Amino acid sequence: MRAIQITEFGGPEVLRVSDVPAPVAGDGQVLITVDRAGINYADTHQVEDSYLSKTELPLIPGAEVVGRTADGRRVVALVGSGGYAEQAVAQAPYAWDVPDGVTDGQALALVLQGTTAWHLLKTSTHLQPEESVLVHAGAGGVGSLAVQLAKRWGAGRVIATASTDEKRRQVLELGADAAIDGTPEGLKDRIIEANEGRRVDIVLEMVGGPTFDESFAALARFGRLVTFGAASRQQAAALDPGRLMKGSKTVAGFWLADCFADPKLLGGPLAELFDLTAAGDLRPIVGGDYPLSAAATAHQDLRARRTVGKLVLDPSH
Repeated sequence: MRAIQITEFGGPEVLRVSDVPAPVAGDGQVLITVDRAGINYADTHQVEDSYLSKTELPLIPGAEVVGRTADGRRVVALVGSGGYAEQAVAQAPYAWDVPDGVTDGQALALVLQGTTAWHLLKTSTHLQPEESVLVHAGAGGVGSLAVQLAKRWGAGRVIATASTDEKRRQVLELGADAAIDGTPEGLKDRIIEANEGRRVDIVLEMVGGPTFDESFAALARFGRLVTFGAASRQQAAALDPGRLMKGSKTVAGFWLADCFADPKLLGGPLAELFDLTAAGDLRPIVGGDYPLSAAATAHQDLRARRTVGKLVLDPSH
């Protein structure tokens, strides 16, 4: 079968189409004919071996797929790796039926980015009614869903960062109350200004480096910042415990992989997100549909912040 298989670590240039043996489902697994594979920012780290978990070669990237099982079910599944291919294997508890009214691309946007946004707001920061929320990369896969969910769940004011005027217009259309430039220089002041002169209660942060530092400085008393990525590939300044005590601030980390041990931690939120999407109350954004042969271009676009929403690969081309 056709797949993207990497045999050396590096940037997008190592993503090449190969002919590899088709996978075989074992006990407790399902074989899926892939209609679309999801692309995640974490994939760019995995390909260069800079991810939280170490990667072994050879590797077929891709953590999630949507497609058909042998008995005709349309499912979205987490596969860990192996998604950038014509066929993939998933553990049966991690393959969920996709309801009518939810497209393939939407299902892929929800299974990782959607459940991440759900847990960031519900589990990690415990969003309360009328609290202010800052969402970094508001036009991205997680951010575009987090903006909508925060508003739906009663946030008082939602502020999103985005890198271009067009992306800032898009996050406003999704329901953000304000959209600002996410450039680190002067970011703290822009955050406070966008929140009408007040510091923010919650920050969803996935950039790292000085963006983390500026965001932390903009936290209100009893504010919570959750970090779930490091897109800048930079480290933030060390956090002295005294900086947490002053203002009674909380910094949390979130990695969706820590939910993988219990499928209910994914299936429950996913069912809720499916229902909201099918009812038209949540709008997952599919920002790019690339042929398998253009996987390298997709990674280049993602790393250069040229994309919005969820990116997917079509293994038939």
